[in-house]
Amino acid sequence: GGIGKRKWALHDGGHAGFRYAVSMNEPNPRSSRLVLAAGLVAAIVVGGSGFFLGQRSAAPSSPPPLPAPAPSAPATPSPAPPIEPQTLDRAELIALAGSAADATARGDTPPTSVTDAVGRRFSIALPFGCAGPAPEDSNADMRWRYDEEAQALRLHVTPASWTVTDWWQRTPPADIEGVEGFWIARPWIQADACPRDASPAVVSGAEPVTLTGQTLAIGQLLGAQDARQGRRDGKPYTAVIKMAPDAIDARHGFRLKLEGQLIAVENRASVRCRQPGGAEQQPVCLIGARIDEVVIENGASGAELARWSVATRAD
Repeated sequence: GGIGKRKWALHDGGHAGFRYAVSMNEPNPRSSRLVLAAGLVAAIVVGGSGFFLGQRSAAPSSPPPLPAPAPSAPATPSPAPPIEPQTLDRAELIALAGSAADATARGDTPPTSVTDAVGRRFSIALPFGCAGPAPEDSNADMRWRYDEEAQALRLHVTPASWTVTDWWQRTPPADIEGVEGFWIARPWIQADACPRDASPAVVSGAEPVTLTGQTLAIGQLLGAQDARQGRRDGKPYTAVIKMAPDAIDARHGFRLKLEGQLIAVENRASVRCRQPGGAEQQPVCLIGARIDEVVIENGASGAELARWSVATRAD
C-alpha cells in the first residue's frame, strides 16, 4: 500500500551478496488533486493569518483633518473714550498769559493756545501771608493773624474790583458791568508756595525799593445776566477758626485756591492784555474765569481751612 517491499537474494555462482530493491507506488491523478487542494488551503490560512496579524499590529490611523475654519471678518474696534483735558494749574495759566502778552506786544492776534483754552477747568493757588501775621490795623487785601485772647485764627481775603475801563480803554463791551477777581502775585514764580525768603529785602538806612505794579490778574466778568448774589462788591471772604496757639502752623503762610472754568474775554480768547503806558511797558493781562469755589488752605500742610461756593451765573 505505498510502502516499498525489500527483496533479498543471493547472486549465482556461490558468491555471497545481496540485492536491495525498493519499490514505490506511483502517484495517481486523485492523490495529486488532494495535494494541490491541501496546499491551497494552507496558503489561504497562512495569508489570512498574516493579514489579520498585520492589521492588529499596525498603528491606528489618524482621523482625517478637520476643515480649516472660514476666516472671520475683523472685529471693529470699540471707539476709545474721549480723553478729558487736564485741569490747568498755576504754571500753565502763567504760561498761557505769557503767550497772550507776547502776542499783544508784537501787535498780533492771540495764539490758538489762548483761544483753545476757553472752557478748560483750572485750579490755581495764590500764596499769601508768607512774611507772617499782619498787624491788627493792616488793610492788606489778603492777610491773617492769630488772636491769642480769643485763641482763634483770623483769615481775611478781599477780591479786587475793576471797572470796565480798567481793562478796555477804547471799546469796552456793552454787556459787561465790571470785573471781580484777584491779582496773581509774583507771576514769575510757577510754584504755588511762598518763597523761602519772604521777608522784605530792605537794607537798614537805605531808601525803600519801589516795586512795579501788578501785571497778571484772574477774574470774572460781571454782566447784567449774572446773579447778583454771586458778586462780592468789595465784601471779603473771612473765616475765624478756633485753635490753640501750638496748633498754628504758619511756616509757609496760607494759600487761596481758586477753582473754576476759563471763559472768553475778548475775540474768543481766554486772556486779554493791554499796554496803557505804550509799547515799552510790560503788558498787563487778565485771565477770564468763572470762579466756582474759593478755598483757603494751610500752606505747610495743605489742610483745608475754609471753603465758599460761588454762583455768578443766573443759569
